[in-house]
Amino acid sequence: MKLCLSALLLVLAVPALAQEPVAAPAPVATPSQALPRIVLETSAGRIVVELETVRAPISATNFLKYVDQKKLDGVEFYRAVKAADHFGFVQFGANSAPKRLLPPIAHEPTTQTGLHHIEGTISLARLAPGTGRSEFTISVGDQTRSLDAGQGQPADNLGYAAFGRVVEGMDVIVGIMDAPVSPTATQHGAFQGQVPEAPVKVLTARRVKP
Repeated sequence: MKLCLSALLLVLAVPALAQEPVAAPAPVATPSQALPRIVLETSAGRIVVELETVRAPISATNFLKYVDQKKLDGVEFYRAVKAADHFGFVQFGANSAPKRLLPPIAHEPTTQTGLHHIEGTISLARLAPGTGRSEFTISVGDQTRSLDAGQGQPADNLGYAAFGRVVEGMDVIVGIMDAPVSPTATQHGAFQGQVPEAPVKVLTARRVKP
């Protein structure tokens, strides 16, 4: 079954159905807790993401496992959603390839982590809470009203798990989103009209050495 985000980012915030309890203030990294960075060398250019291992440890550690086991080498940006000028997201990951998959992880809502889906946020796609594992999105534009918890999207009102941000190469991300998409192609029967005609490949994904 294909992981999918909520209906395309074209609506205003939906009133919360069952507002999450207000969480305690999220921990913040100190200078002694330097956040890890990952370099994605892609066929379209270099992207560097910084992972929030302090505030979103489950989701960030999951991504690091995919990196350290080289399970992201060779994957593609197989989905590009452009809802408006400089507003949408791109998606990449294992794309249901069995040999690349690790076990699903617990969901970390933004009400728990204190993170938000702003420009450059990397997040974990999912179906039901606790099903997220190997598909990742990067936001273009501020999408707090679409993807954060407590906004009624998706129907469980728990949003998606933000766990880091792009610190270099946002122009590459925007280029992927803006590139032509096929009007007919799908991925596992989904995402028609959102599949790039020439998918960008992740050549390697590696930690940045201190």
